[in-house]
Amino acid sequence: MEKKFYGWWITIFAFFTFGLAVGIPYYGGPFFYDYYEKAFGWKHPDVTLGFPLAATLTLWVGPILVHRFSPRMMILIGTACTAVAYVGWSQMTGSLFVYYGLWVVYVTGYIFSGPIAHQVLISQWFRKDRGKAMAICYLGVGVFGGISAKYIARPLTDAYGFQGALLIIGGLMTLAWPICLLLLKDKPSDMGQFPDGDTKEHAGQNVAPQSFGYLISKPSFWLLVLGSFCSIGAIGSINQHMKFVFKEHGFTDQNQLNDLFGNATLCILFSSIGGRLVMGFLADKFSKKLVMTVTYVMVAATIPLLLLVTPENPYYMYVFAILFGFGMGADYMLIPLMAAEQFGVNTLARAMAVILPTDTIGQTWFPYLVSLLHEHFGGYAVALNSVILVAAVGAISIMLLPSKEAVEHNDNDETLPLQNAKRTAAKR
Repeated sequence: MEKKFYGWWITIFAFFTFGLAVGIPYYGGPFFYDYYEKAFGWKHPDVTLGFPLAATLTLWVGPILVHRFSPRMMILIGTACTAVAYVGWSQMTGSLFVYYGLWVVYVTGYIFSGPIAHQVLISQWFRKDRGKAMAICYLGVGVFGGISAKYIARPLTDAYGFQGALLIIGGLMTLAWPICLLLLKDKPSDMGQFPDGDTKEHAGQNVAPQSFGYLISKPSFWLLVLGSFCSIGAIGSINQHMKFVFKEHGFTDQNQLNDLFGNATLCILFSSIGGRLVMGFLADKFSKKLVMTVTYVMVAATIPLLLLVTPENPYYMYVFAILFGFGMGADYMLIPLMAAEQFGVNTLARAMAVILPTDTIGQTWFPYLVSLLHEHFGGYAVALNSVILVAAVGAISIMLLPSKEAVEHNDNDETLPLQNAKRTAAKR
């Protein structure tokens, strides 16, 4: 009797591991920033420097280590690192050196158990339905990230203090381990199956991955790197500074500020679910380049709405959060889909091993630069305008990518075996 295709179960399990590994710790982390300021006397740049500093110090992790491990092993290693980082933060006594060192541990965990592991996992199991499967996987980040501040960090902090909350969040990472060990499978062949549930081997399944040298020789690779670097940097700046912006605009009461930030995070991440589902479906039906360009333009166009949120007009928060979240949700998910189309699914791990650390640099250093601009100009108006400009550069870069029809490869592993066969026949 033919086994039922296991790939859709993989997407469900990845929904939970991705949500635990990234959704809770990444989107819940900024909730504690103002607590660090109060407890340790730190300033904006002190608090926000940890992430970019760690991203720089861990640049080597992706290209050198990540592609050597299976997705399941990456998730196990990464969530363990994240757990150590959060437990460490819960025990801090005010040393910035310790704080920054734990950020290095956290970012290492993010690189291992975050997007790369889950993108490679889903791409191994799916070809035709990769957009929809990737969207479901990324829903985990939206759901768990959405509840991270309002329903996890906030109630835990109220009950146990912010340090107790950090400790418990670190412990939550271990919930991913039984899923990895008992339920996840790295690729269809582990269960005697083929991608998409096909009854025979996919044409490009055994094609060797392209080298790093090949990737860096392609202009399209650098356009994708630049585009995602800028757009993810803009998104990271908003996520890291949103609570500070609300505070500067007059939401100074701690309970009111916590409620507003929790509601905004919830709306952004839940709206991102719609963005992932809609754009994931469209990416399977239409040009990925067009879908990605529209998404990046949406991210840039919605950032100015954040400046409209004031105590007199608090409901603008919902307008901003819903629109920004929709674009943000699709933004992250489309990067691996575009990389797989441009360079081949078997080269995806190597491509993302460069793209993800680069994006993480943007995601972390841009928020720090925003902190410096805020300190220099005494407000967020100029700082956020710079974020809008960066997001616009990202959209233009994606617009300049070659269309699928113009990709010469060879870059699409679907056609490579046939091309190799033709070359062999010609030689004969």
